[in-house]
Amino acid sequence: MTTPVLGIDIGSESVRAVELVPDGHGRATLHRYHEVSLPAGAVVRGEVQEPLTVTTAIKQLRARGGFKTKKAIVGVSNQKVIARDFSVPHAPLRQIRETLPFHAQDLLPVPAAEALLDFYPVSESQGDEGRMINGLLLAAVKDAVLGNVKAVQSAGLDLQNVDLIPFALVRALLDRAALGGTTAIIDLGASSTTVVIARGGVPQFVRIIPSGSADLTQALAQRLEITTDAADAVKQKLGLARSVADADEHRAVQVIYDQSNEILGSLRNTVNYFTNVHPDMPVEGIIITGGAAALPGLMNALADVTRLPVGLGNPFANVTLGRGIDEQHVAGAHGVAAVAVGLALGSVA
Repeated sequence: MTTPVLGIDIGSESVRAVELVPDGHGRATLHRYHEVSLPAGAVVRGEVQEPLTVTTAIKQLRARGGFKTKKAIVGVSNQKVIARDFSVPHAPLRQIRETLPFHAQDLLPVPAAEALLDFYPVSESQGDEGRMINGLLLAAVKDAVLGNVKAVQSAGLDLQNVDLIPFALVRALLDRAALGGTTAIIDLGASSTTVVIARGGVPQFVRIIPSGSADLTQALAQRLEITTDAADAVKQKLGLARSVADADEHRAVQVIYDQSNEILGSLRNTVNYFTNVHPDMPVEGIIITGGAAALPGLMNALADVTRLPVGLGNPFANVTLGRGIDEQHVAGAHGVAAVAVGLALGSVA
């Protein structure tokens, strides 16, 4: 048996982890999955604000979930992590990475010395200056990453890697045995919405939108003058309903539509932008995941505004379920486990 690994997703409302054991042939077996809630304010917009609170939650997660391994991979994704189209003259990847601070400074919101830089090659082309390598420039403000790193290490785990969450989503939700075409994956989180567009399983484009389902809950609470918990219950019950029972429901649904139309418009514009920039790679479909993916009516609304087929992602489709874990056991985690699964899959050869 090869070494098991933990994929740890530190979200705004909870910490989730999966334990996968690679089989050495490109697949892995899911041995455990668990999640622990976080108090409000511990993680804000993808950044750890209360390290001790998050560390304590990870320790609880390990104990309650019965995780055996200490080897872990953690994900990062927030407004201080960027991924932009980037092309450089053809050279060995190590050389390209060494020169990134010189090439990328004008694209960065901070001095290169304050950022972690990497380059993800996607394709090659012939330019005016010869062969070019096209890909994604990855840059993260160091402080935005170190919070996650310290929380995991302080919990007694052996951190193997820090991975970009959009890449993890591609691993978890695209069928590696039948890769083809261009697909947009949309992760609808509590405080942010991540869009990653991949062709043949290779990420081509990443955008992080700084709004999520928590903004919708807050809008309902303020405009209906109810508690946050009550607003969340209303949101989950009604969603983007097309018929209502009374005036109170009509008012609530109007708030939901007002708030949702903004994010739906951003998602439509993001997909259209990619298609305009890459006319040879039109998006053929959308996969949605995240805590807000199950909002009633959302899938149909997204299909209407993008004019594309939309489906729910299943992060467990690309792994084998281990003993004691059946489909019913993980059914409730389909919408929220994709990041953790994808992070752990990064260790699969």
